[in-house]
Amino acid sequence: MSWAEERAVERSAAVQRSRTRIAEQVRLMLDAAGRLIEAKGDAFTTQELVKEAGVALQTFYRYFSSKDELLLAVISDAMTEACARWERGAQGIPDPLDRVRYFITSILGGAGREPRRDALAQFMVTTHWRLHRVFPDELAAAEKPLVDLLCREIQTAVDTGQLTSTTPEVDAWFVAELVRSVYHHYAFASDPGGDVQEQLWLFCLRALGGVRA
Repeated sequence: MSWAEERAVERSAAVQRSRTRIAEQVRLMLDAAGRLIEAKGDAFTTQELVKEAGVALQTFYRYFSSKDELLLAVISDAMTEACARWERGAQGIPDPLDRVRYFITSILGGAGREPRRDALAQFMVTTHWRLHRVFPDELAAAEKPLVDLLCREIQTAVDTGQLTSTTPEVDAWFVAELVRSVYHHYAFASDPGGDVQEQLWLFCLRALGGVRA
């Protein structure tokens, strides 16, 4: 290779190492935030966060302008992880309408029975609307994976004649907002149990024009 080509390769490798390092540091902080949220909600300081993550304070401010921006990243990370988990869980469900039902009811699954998930749910409730005032567009983007997940399956169910929704993307957003509201309610209320999950599903089924009980 010419000198210019060798230099380009060296720079490319350096960029990749830099990206890997950034991803590792951000992951350390997100994981540390998750542990602190489980222990005390969002009532932790930036100093506690960097100590828990084992990074310097200047490292934190290199990637986040404030604690609120970190909390927004935590919500985005949790939503992405949850959607990936639900997609894996739905891989063995061949019927698209059953997959829509699975996604809607799984969001409430484990409420009141899993301390880590309960702590995250309560954090979502107490933090969501405050962040919504500060980062409305960013928060919507963080929650969009769920809307996209529902939209794809609603559209598939429409294509197979099981739903009659004419605006799957809009309907997916409304369903996601409803499910999130119920999720927020049961973050502090008692265990919703199977009946509430089933009632939520039947309500959404009727709203989407379901043709199968």
